[in-house]
Amino acid sequence: MFKKILIANRGEIACRVIKTARKMGIKTVAVYSDADRDALHVDMADEAVYIGPPAAAESYLIIDKIVEACKQTGAEAVHPGYGFLSEREAFPLALEKAGIVFIGPNPKAIAAMGDKIESKKAAAKAKVSTVPGYVGEIADAKHAVKIAEEIGYPVMMKASAGGGGKGMRIAYTRREVEEGFPLARSEAKASFGDDRMFIEKFIVDPRHIEIQLVGDKHGNVLYFGERECSIQRRNQKVIEEAPSPLLDEKTRRAMGEQAVALAKAVGYDSAGTVEFVAGQDRSFYFLEMNTRLQVEHPVTELVTGIDLVELMIRVAAGEKLPMKQSDIKLNGWAIESRVYAEDPFRNFLPSIGRLVKYRPPEEGTSDGITVRNDTGVEEGGEISMFYDPMIAKLVTHGPSRIAAIDAQAEALDAFYIDGIQHNIPFVTALMHHPRWREGHLSTGFIAEEYPEGFKSRRAEGEELSVLVAVAAAIDHLHNVRRRQISHQMANGTVEFAKRRVVDVGGQRQTIEVGGTDGSLLHVSFIGADGAVSQSVSVGSDWSAGEPVWRGEVGGKTVAVQVRPILNGATLSYRGIQSPVYVYTEREAELAALMPVKAAADMSKFLLCPMPGLVKAIHTSEGQDVKAGDALAVVEAMKMENILRAERDGKVKKVNAKPGDSLAVDAVILEFA
Repeated sequence: MFKKILIANRGEIACRVIKTARKMGIKTVAVYSDADRDALHVDMADEAVYIGPPAAAESYLIIDKIVEACKQTGAEAVHPGYGFLSEREAFPLALEKAGIVFIGPNPKAIAAMGDKIESKKAAAKAKVSTVPGYVGEIADAKHAVKIAEEIGYPVMMKASAGGGGKGMRIAYTRREVEEGFPLARSEAKASFGDDRMFIEKFIVDPRHIEIQLVGDKHGNVLYFGERECSIQRRNQKVIEEAPSPLLDEKTRRAMGEQAVALAKAVGYDSAGTVEFVAGQDRSFYFLEMNTRLQVEHPVTELVTGIDLVELMIRVAAGEKLPMKQSDIKLNGWAIESRVYAEDPFRNFLPSIGRLVKYRPPEEGTSDGITVRNDTGVEEGGEISMFYDPMIAKLVTHGPSRIAAIDAQAEALDAFYIDGIQHNIPFVTALMHHPRWREGHLSTGFIAEEYPEGFKSRRAEGEELSVLVAVAAAIDHLHNVRRRQISHQMANGTVEFAKRRVVDVGGQRQTIEVGGTDGSLLHVSFIGADGAVSQSVSVGSDWSAGEPVWRGEVGGKTVAVQVRPILNGATLSYRGIQSPVYVYTEREAELAALMPVKAAADMSKFLLCPMPGLVKAIHTSEGQDVKAGDALAVVEAMKMENILRAERDGKVKKVNAKPGDSLAVDAVILEFA
């Protein structure tokens, strides 16, 4: 077995590999760029080697720098993680030349299956059912249009060396191919150092299901069940689960056996994933093979009880797989949410900055529920514009799908992040979405259910009652503290005005706070007729200043995030995020008279929607533009975003140029 390995990656996957290596008694070496000097993976590793500037193309993607780091530290093997160099045939070849072991598949398998075009050719040769498409070289956008029109719209344009949604576009029209193909190709070049593309038919209402494989160097290949990854946004997975609610045992076996046959045909000898697009009728087609560990591998680990990273390391060291196919059983259900640094209320635009607070839920197993958080950040760390925006992967496991979903929802409510925007409100709301809970999924789920973008739901029913009760408990605690500080409490007790008005996002509820019993508070809801409509007991040991209120409301355990604002707090619960104020009756009367400040009119400005790099300006001063015209392209976190005119107008002034690094809401253009 290896004594020391190097992880040629960063962030949460580097931390994940280090944990398993540490468990196996293997020392680890981290590599880092200028942007990652203080990163968690650097702190966790036994050694760390600096490899260059923040841009991945100047650091993490430079093979010679990784090889030199191995020589410098005496690392015997390299785990590539995912992304970066993990699917580059040249990487294991360079390592082999230097006498270093690659903890991944052999170069021939990467060449055959890691390249999306070559994998489709291999699949077709092996008589595997594939999606109709064009797998040859595509010269330019004009050639792409011709291919798309021969296949028939909609089509998917995809990077040959791609993964993670980078270098991918779905096109429904000729114009979308003309505009999207160059952008996808540019993203592919920036992310993978390879701008080759392929085009295939986009299956309507599809599901994305993948089979986890591990092969050894002795000809054995096993499959470890499937994962459903249909909840996607912009072709990037958001939520994954294992097993799939679609498959039955017959289909699972058929997909697994087909994946194994394909892997054996190319001599595959590490962890990898065969991806399928599936119809609602359980028909399925080979999509691609990822010759690496997948982001969503934790859900497979939790339902099988097998450490896939450990298997990768042991296989790379020449060991045989220690189990047979019949030994692999699926136990319970696992759900994974990807926590991203992006603003769900602004069309999921990237967010960068410092993690002023980072308080994930407690990990561990209790009462049949497991909570796991794979992360590569810590409080005080920086989210950079140079890399993928994923902060963490929150995974829960339970005896059933609903149990795992409920556990995920509760854990998300307790996951507190401040300093940057994040998608926790969105993934929390998804956990309570009826269609998601029923398992009626497709890759179009998010676009179909949120056609106008994500907006926080209005609190109603039980959720409104919880927010009102928690706000009352917080207000009561603050009143007690104020009176203790001012010495107004005689013998530790004081009579408070019982009646309050709680304003939850403009919805007002009159309550009465009853006598308290230690940390237990009694809250009565007053109806329009002045009578009590319901009463709940509220218990918690929450202290002022804690970011998450944990306790019981009406006997039910809840977690509510608390962010102080002027004269109140923003409470977040079940994906609902709302400002909440607690008034005396007189304060409520006066608050109703306060004027609402109107937002400034910014309609004559094109603002940069996220911190990013200006890649192109498509207009000039004095130019007339039409609604829908491309005005600028801004790159952030490896994704290029086209900014378009919302209506007809004339450009008065251009304030930015290609190469400029802009902050959020920086003015790019002014209109007359």
